[in-house]
Amino acid sequence: KLSFQFVGPLFIQIYWTSSSLNQFSISHKSYEGSQNISNTSLLSKRTKSIYTPLELQVIEMKEQYKDVILCVECGYKYRFFGKDAEIAARELNIYCHLDHNFMTASIPTHRLFVHVRRLVAKGYKVGVVKQMETAALKAAGENKNSLFTRKLTALYTKSTLIGEDIFFLDLDDPLDVEAVTADVSDNYLLCICENKESLRDKKKGDAVIGIVAVQPTTGEVVFDSFQDSASRLELESRVLRLQPVELLLPSDLSDHSERLISSITSVSLQDDRIRIERMESIYFEYSHAFQLITDFYARGVKSYFAGSQKLSVILNLDKPVICSLAAVIMYLKEFNLEKILHNPSNFKQLSSEAEYMTINGTTLKNLEILQNQTDMKTKGSLLWVLDHTRTSFGRRKLKKWVTQPLMNEINARLDAVSEILLSESSVFGQIQNHLCKMPDIERGLCSIYHKKCSTQEFFLIVSTLSRLETELQALIPAVRSQVKAPLLRMALLEIPELLSPMKHYLKILNEEAAKIGDKTQLFKDLTDFPTIRKLKEEIQKVISQIQSHLQEIRRMIKNPYVEYVTVSGQEFLIEVKNSLMSSVPSDWVKVGGTKAVSRFHSPFIVENYRHLNQLREQLVLDCNAEWLNFLDRFSEYFHSALMAVGHLATVDCIFSLSKVAKQGDYCRPVVEDKEKKIIIKNGRHPVIDVLLGEQDQYVPNSTNLSGDKERVMIITGPNMGGKSSYIKQVALITIMAQIGSYVPAEDCTAGIVDGIFTRMGAADNIYKGRSTFMEELTDTAEIIRKATSHSLVILDELGRGTSTHDGIAIAYATLEHFIRDVESLTLFVTHYPSVCDLEKIYPGQVGNYHMAFLVNEEERSEDEENPEFITFLYQITREVAARSYGLNVAKLADVPEEILKKAAQKSKELEGLVNMKRCYWRAFPRKWGIKKSINSYTRHT
Repeated sequence: KLSFQFVGPLFIQIYWTSSSLNQFSISHKSYEGSQNISNTSLLSKRTKSIYTPLELQVIEMKEQYKDVILCVECGYKYRFFGKDAEIAARELNIYCHLDHNFMTASIPTHRLFVHVRRLVAKGYKVGVVKQMETAALKAAGENKNSLFTRKLTALYTKSTLIGEDIFFLDLDDPLDVEAVTADVSDNYLLCICENKESLRDKKKGDAVIGIVAVQPTTGEVVFDSFQDSASRLELESRVLRLQPVELLLPSDLSDHSERLISSITSVSLQDDRIRIERMESIYFEYSHAFQLITDFYARGVKSYFAGSQKLSVILNLDKPVICSLAAVIMYLKEFNLEKILHNPSNFKQLSSEAEYMTINGTTLKNLEILQNQTDMKTKGSLLWVLDHTRTSFGRRKLKKWVTQPLMNEINARLDAVSEILLSESSVFGQIQNHLCKMPDIERGLCSIYHKKCSTQEFFLIVSTLSRLETELQALIPAVRSQVKAPLLRMALLEIPELLSPMKHYLKILNEEAAKIGDKTQLFKDLTDFPTIRKLKEEIQKVISQIQSHLQEIRRMIKNPYVEYVTVSGQEFLIEVKNSLMSSVPSDWVKVGGTKAVSRFHSPFIVENYRHLNQLREQLVLDCNAEWLNFLDRFSEYFHSALMAVGHLATVDCIFSLSKVAKQGDYCRPVVEDKEKKIIIKNGRHPVIDVLLGEQDQYVPNSTNLSGDKERVMIITGPNMGGKSSYIKQVALITIMAQIGSYVPAEDCTAGIVDGIFTRMGAADNIYKGRSTFMEELTDTAEIIRKATSHSLVILDELGRGTSTHDGIAIAYATLEHFIRDVESLTLFVTHYPSVCDLEKIYPGQVGNYHMAFLVNEEERSEDEENPEFITFLYQITREVAARSYGLNVAKLADVPEEILKKAAQKSKELEGLVNMKRCYWRAFPRKWGIKKSINSYTRHT
């Protein structure tokens, strides 16, 4: 708690308790009690109890924004105070020092955009505090002796990085434009809300979860509601798909969800770590959410009828989604970005089983769809192989395509890709050229929509759209006659019509003024801007009066050739040689001079120059206001322009997939809607094929899975033989086919797969408190719950995390469940020969395969055992592999020779022991006359 006592015009006496300002002030002992100062001479002493007006102003703002690093505008620089200064010094590598009562650091105003972005990248919430008064207007006002008024004008976090303060564009520098607009990463803000009471017979930890993800920089809003188990695999899948940069969470999130969040955020690098924002749980309660959303949609729009319609759409959503949406609205209001949520018709559901193939988080990781598992980079992923897009917004759309393979209209995409691939028309080449070096117009439009763009950015985006409209309009006759694919044809014909208003807004602007950010000269025709026109007329009138005054000055100093000069920004200076100072009237004000001359303002100039500066600064304020009104009017066309950008992104993605198709030995897959099959002739792993290049050719393999024939492959073979690569290859080719891409194979025919479920790898999860085997079985249980007869299930070495007997039993029972009950297409990799007996029980449905190899037996002496070593052929072959040749991998891993020999000897002993037991149990029935076979026991042994 603070109490204030005014002491003189410049300083204020402050008293506080020991708990106040600790986080903000430097580490002095708190000043307790009170003290009266009647002698103003004490003000010159620098004591802890006396704060400057600026420091008091900063304290007041810091009390209001405790979790924000404040950049405070002070003249020609921005300053940080207290702990904010210490953080800024550490993160920005700038100097920090003690000034009066607080530590302080500063940055120049023209470098604000650089330092704000750096602090935000580190995960901080950054606020920009600007002076709301100008020197000239303040001097003319009643509060001319008081402190400058300052106000928080912008807040920034990782998901809300949009505004003038974080972009500086030099439109005449192509490299600058390209660098600033080349950031294509998603910036999702993801809000998570749990409704733990919604399930009556719920298991411990089960919950219904609602999410809302918003990308203010692109205008995208997605939502979802789902039931999740204690493992939170459904939530993990959505987080991994969206890859948010910021999470908005209630303060009482369940332990199961907290463990997942900790697990996900821990794997990120420090600068890429997801930022977490907490809100009080009361804001996630349905009663509070209902009231907030009612106010926002019913009262926040101009038309009552439109507001009621929007409200009815929102209230049809599930309760956890409504609660998440309310929290997002409240949060974005801090940043003045809530406008993006005004139109619920643009909201999209993230997961739609009727529209998209199900790819959960485990599959995204195991198949390395978005990033590789080595260094978590894009290179080495499926997205990396498919991404040949030329625009930022095209790449973002392709990422959605890759994570959401289609269930319907796949052939429409394939037809479009085929047409570009096979067409000899020049129209496609021209369209591709138009896509080159295009700025991120999707983000630029959203910056305009939020009224946070600079004049440079507005001109760049609108001129690009206007040019694009002209270029595509010229191609319309060619498109009508030469483009046949409906997807391409519709997109290319609609874009010019959607962008037709751009030219009108471009004509209003003065290009040169827009490029340098001069809003006072921005508008060509001032007919629609009467306030600006009137001010400019007044300014011109004052300038004319000052110019007319020059004749009188010439008479006064008897110099008919004297002219006004401008020095260091000071205008209308009268320059007189020092030798002629006697001719200068006594009431003239000396402004400056040199050894040779002195410079003056006459009383008339002093008065009128002050008035001129006031008018100029008022003009700047009025131009800023008109600029915002201008952006408001432009926003009426935001949704149509954004739709055009969406069409353009689709065209870019089709071009990207056509470039993939041009790679060697790719074929168009035949997609059959009502069939359940995956038939691939000489398929290749798309990523490994590209990584190996032409020198090391990838060994192709075929696949033949069919619902009415063999639908399960049990794959055995030596370690490192290529089993995992093969099963990933089948899954990735299936995904590519349903994306609408050509695939790396000689021939491919596939039915519609509703989901791909994988269980691969071996790793524990410390954050979730699960062992390796627990992770294995948790993933398997999730697959058992989710897989259908139209799913592709991939299980890699299930059961290896426990004892041999338990592992065999789990693997056998699980696979039999998928064969008999689920009837899904299944690839099952195992080192347990007993599992292969399922081929005999389910003939025609199950096939045994192995990865082929050659055994190279080295010369060995009679006294010692040496391990057998093999040559991998990487070819899928019928029948079961007798052994796994683990010692071969041990040699490849450079295990010492003596250990290898000992291991080979022990392996021989164990193998002999097992064979002896088998012979014994086979002989036992014959010896005792037992007719009943016990082969099953022998088999499992």
